[in-house]
This record gives sequence, structure tokens and C-alpha cells, in this order.
Amino acid sequence: MRTVDAHRIAAPIEAVWPHATAVERWPAILPHYRWVHRLEGTTAGDGLVEMSAWRPFGGPLDWPTWWCSRMWVDPEAREIRYRHVGGITTGMDVRWSLEAVDAMTTDVTIVHEWGGPGWPLIGGLAASLVIGPVFVSGIASRTLAGIARAAERA
Repeated sequence: MRTVDAHRIAAPIEAVWPHATAVERWPAILPHYRWVHRLEGTTAGDGLVEMSAWRPFGGPLDWPTWWCSRMWVDPEAREIRYRHVGGITTGMDVRWSLEAVDAMTTDVTIVHEWGGPGWPLIGGLAASLVIGPVFVSGIASRTLAGIARAAERA
């Protein structure tokens, strides 16, 4: 499974970067995030983070999701990497890339790659047909839109 979510943000990369790295603040700026706890490491830096978000299905149906990730922050490359180490998506690799288009515009891309859950026969299909496009991309696209709102207001 590989999903790619991208968003062009009308803000300089210096305004976007803090919102992307300070994951502990996400519940305050991203309404679909239930909570984020840093278990190890420093704010906006490398460490271990536990996250939970709602995956809305429209109407009254929301599905709570939870995962734990090892997080690496590379300010020079403007990349954030995660390796899911807990939850149904254990083993998933995530890469955020931020690129300045010009002085006032930033492109942000999130790539999720994963072999799927260890369910015999259906794990790969579940990842490719449901988990990736419905859950992963559903949350990532909302996350990018919320980061954009916060950075554009700054």
C-alpha cells in the first residue's frame, strides 16, 4: 500500500514547519485529532509519539483510530519521518516533505508505505482497498488542510 497526499500552502516554509513538527499541538489546530502524547524525546523533535484521530464517515459516524510512531525530524532537509511501532498500522513508514515553491508558498507531501496488517490472505487487500484510501488518506488530507489553515493564519 502506498498513499500520497499533497497540499500547496499559501505561507512561507518557516510558517509551515513549526505546525508540521509540533505534533503535541495538533489537537488544538486539527479538530479530527483526539490526542497526541509524546512518550519520548523533545517537543518538535525526534522521539516516540502516540496519536489518536477520528476518521469521519459523514453524518454521525466517526471511527476512532490509534497508533504509536517513532518520529525523526530533519530540519535541514525539511523532512519528518515516522515508523509506526504500535496499532493496526505497525510497520508503516511515513515521510513528510516540505518544499518552498517561492517565498510565500510551500508544498507539503505525505507518503505512507506499508505491507498491510499480518492477516493471512486479506491483509494486503485490506491495506490497499480500505485502510490506505479510507483511513490513512482520509486522516492525512484533513491534517494537511488543517496545517495549511494554521500556517496561512500566522
